[in-house]
Amino acid sequence: MSRASVSGAERAAMTRALELAARGPAFGPNPQVGCVLLDAAGTTVAEGWHLGSGTPHAEVVALSALRASGGEPAGLTAVVSLEPCSHTGKTGPCAVALAEAGIARVLYAVTDPGAESGGGAAILMDSGVDVVAGVEESEGRTLIERWFFATQHQRPWTTVKWAMSLDGRAAAADGTSQWITSPDTRGQVHLDRSLHDAIAVGSGTVKADNPSLTARVPGGALYDHQPMAVAIGDSDVPPGATIREHPGGFYHHQSRDLQALGHTLFGRGVRSLYVEGGPTLASAFLAAGMVEEVHISMGPMLLGGPKTAVGDLGITTMAEAMYLEIRDVLRFQDDLMVVARVQHEGEK
Repeated sequence: MSRASVSGAERAAMTRALELAARGPAFGPNPQVGCVLLDAAGTTVAEGWHLGSGTPHAEVVALSALRASGGEPAGLTAVVSLEPCSHTGKTGPCAVALAEAGIARVLYAVTDPGAESGGGAAILMDSGVDVVAGVEESEGRTLIERWFFATQHQRPWTTVKWAMSLDGRAAAADGTSQWITSPDTRGQVHLDRSLHDAIAVGSGTVKADNPSLTARVPGGALYDHQPMAVAIGDSDVPPGATIREHPGGFYHHQSRDLQALGHTLFGRGVRSLYVEGGPTLASAFLAAGMVEEVHISMGPMLLGGPKTAVGDLGITTMAEAMYLEIRDVLRFQDDLMVVARVQHEGEK
């Protein structure tokens, strides 16, 4: 791989490629990718970004735009936010498309971690293309963080949400819990639902409460993007349950095996999961080490009693504590919401 210096024009083009990538959908099995084509003078001659699963990839979009304008790709530089892919899925391999087009130089931000999709750089270099990796890598990784994690681990990036009183109770002693937090806080929860590929609750919760699990804007209308609804557990989901008609689709994982759930959801194209299923389900995910982020909303009240927001995590001493990195503290009316990352082993 080339050790050649990266020009100012190429770095600026990478910044632009990342901006273009962000225009694509942040959901589903494919990452957000942007591509900028430069001529020998460092001038942009074409751009492209990926519009979602099944559509042409960013590199192919940029090549098509160039040809549509009467330009020729031979000898140009391609600046791409993610390593050009090497496999044939719903579309062909971008590394091959670039090489066959005569692209002379490729710079990319993030190396593709996929077992099937990665390796495009090797194809390009074998074709005589000059390749430079890691240009603005940190920014590139941040953009596709959830997709990158899911591809590495073959399970979705998982966010667990719960609401509790200031003394850590998810419900009063008699089980009542509506409402611990304010309408504004619940509005944020609906927004967070819409920012994930799937939302999960326990099948017992589905049977008891018949939730819709849709993501709704204030006023009740649906967000454009609806996460798949997932029920987890042995309990049957009644034939007439509202969740079965969810606009984002429905899946019942009739098992408590969370590792199997993760692999199954990944195979269904889910790259991010929002768990909103109460203390039992939240504790199970945390204890299994399958949580990347927590959203803890707190209402301004004390409840006391046995209904704690988190149950047994298998922690018996302070040395085993699960540490969190607080990323944000939000305020809604009189509520607080803490957004934190779970620090896995080796990250403390």
